[in-house]
Amino acid sequence: MNIPVYLFTGFLESGKTTFIQETFEDPRFKDSGKTLLLVCEEGFSEYDTSLFADKNVVIEIIEEEKDLTKELLASICKKHKIKRVVVEYNGMWKLNSFYTRVPKEMIIAQEFCFANAETFINFNTNMRSLVVDKLQTCEMIIFNRFDSSIDKTALHKIVRGVSRVAQITYEYKDKTIEYDDIEDPLPYDINADIIEIKDRDYAYFYRDLVEDMAKYNGKTVKFKAIVAVGGMLPKNSFVAGRHIMTCCADDIAYSGLICDYNKTNTIKHQDWIMLTAKIEIKSHAAYQTPGPVLTPISVAFTSPADPEVAAFN
Repeated sequence: MNIPVYLFTGFLESGKTTFIQETFEDPRFKDSGKTLLLVCEEGFSEYDTSLFADKNVVIEIIEEEKDLTKELLASICKKHKIKRVVVEYNGMWKLNSFYTRVPKEMIIAQEFCFANAETFINFNTNMRSLVVDKLQTCEMIIFNRFDSSIDKTALHKIVRGVSRVAQITYEYKDKTIEYDDIEDPLPYDINADIIEIKDRDYAYFYRDLVEDMAKYNGKTVKFKAIVAVGGMLPKNSFVAGRHIMTCCADDIAYSGLICDYNKTNTIKHQDWIMLTAKIEIKSHAAYQTPGPVLTPISVAFTSPADPEVAAFN
């Protein structure tokens, strides 16, 4: 039996505890089975279980990241016959620690990120890698303590520099809610006969393609790429991509797209090429699930991209 997990992330004083407290006080959140409230952070607010509408709540506190193990979570769920899990996650812990340690029966149902609008930009400046970690997979980010003196555009740009799919919500101090409606035009013409990707825009193109593959099915693109050939790649194929920096130099990674090409003997590993190719979303030996497969129309040797490492500016 699958156990749904509701994951709430954010830093200290971001409003996670308050939101979870109010959620448990709501009679609509009552469930016929037991709920595990997994608290991974000791915040400034404490839970008042006497106000919970649902009394079948088991609270477990995890004080250190190393104590969060698959075996512990499985034993807790089995002991209390848990039917769902709510997690207040520690903002200083990487999410991968959680994803890789949950039992297979625990399925992430929703992931929300909370942020104090008054301090978020400072957090982003000083702890960029942790901010990126929390924004990459959340469905929605809620900026609380918001007021008209705060630059909404600045917050929006930080989120969109990491994710184009996360919904953005602003909660004013009087609890009024406003949903983000700032448009995010792509830095290239998605409807052009040939979509030309400038060197500085590859990171945006790659992320948008991965997040919304159907939009690019059948499109023709042109961009500079560095070649990867050989290794475990299928015969008559190569990878065209760029190195992308998401938040800092430590996270630079090669992000490329598989190309079917019967002239791979004419190119070498780490060659720079100007590639014009048609994109199809389909099954391929290089992918576990259908993904973007490029069929080159033109492959021309060229100088390195400028800048060589693509980034979200």
